[in-house]
Amino acid sequence: MVDFVVLAAIWGSSFLFMRIGAVEFGPLPTAAVRVTIAALFLLPIVWLRGLLPELRRNWRRVFIIGMLNSGIPFVCFSFALLSITTGLSAILNATVPMFGALVAWLWLKDKPTASRVLGLVIGFAGVAMLAWDKATFKPDASVIAPGWAVLACLFACICYGISASYTKRYLGGLPPLVTAAGSQIGATLGLALPAVWLWPQQMPGTHAWLALLAVGVLCTGLAYILFFRLIESAGPPRALSVTFLVPVFAVLYGVLFLGESVTPWMLLCAAVIVCGTALSTGLLKLWR
Repeated sequence: MVDFVVLAAIWGSSFLFMRIGAVEFGPLPTAAVRVTIAALFLLPIVWLRGLLPELRRNWRRVFIIGMLNSGIPFVCFSFALLSITTGLSAILNATVPMFGALVAWLWLKDKPTASRVLGLVIGFAGVAMLAWDKATFKPDASVIAPGWAVLACLFACICYGISASYTKRYLGGLPPLVTAAGSQIGATLGLALPAVWLWPQQMPGTHAWLALLAVGVLCTGLAYILFFRLIESAGPPRALSVTFLVPVFAVLYGVLFLGESVTPWMLLCAAVIVCGTALSTGLLKLWR
């Protein structure tokens, strides 16, 4: 339980840090710097623990996880945070366990009960409610159309769901530290060339660099050690349920540090999504 709360508090702050970084770096360089810092932080720990042979033996699979669980989602959320609030993006992020349950059903043949199927329906209904007033795709002179931001967040959540089942199927028994470090190295390699191509012409300021340092070390390096340990011990659906608590912290940070507002409609939709996700992952059961 302690791991869940700590991880939720850490990941809740990641939306704040990514927002600060993306404004000056741009979405793709933000994601690239984040995973590079995380890789540089984790690799010496892997070496000191004597786990480099494990990393070498499994590098292909952990590098794939890196793009699915870090590279692509981080780009998507950094892109989205240029036009929607940290609170809204975190609420959308709460659909990760729902997508994880759906992927586990289709891929791992983890057949859901009737109660879990109902949860999927309720959860997707909550997403539709939340995204309804953000569904415009009309271009704006200053920001990205909110509709594209919402789709980017949902695509990131699908990637998270796929990566959790991939980890359970192909990386079971691998030390969480190896999976965490290898995934960040893989994401770094995958994003390196695009990041150089899209690097901002004006050097970002100190605040942006500090934000990415925090999101790289705390919200990625340390957080993914905890996350992969939860997948190994509790399984993908229950490990992904940590995202239930992430919006609470993300909304709080957004209100305190960015002056963002929270509407009653957002809270209602968040409640629907959380109820649906709790049912779809089996944490809440109506019937078998």
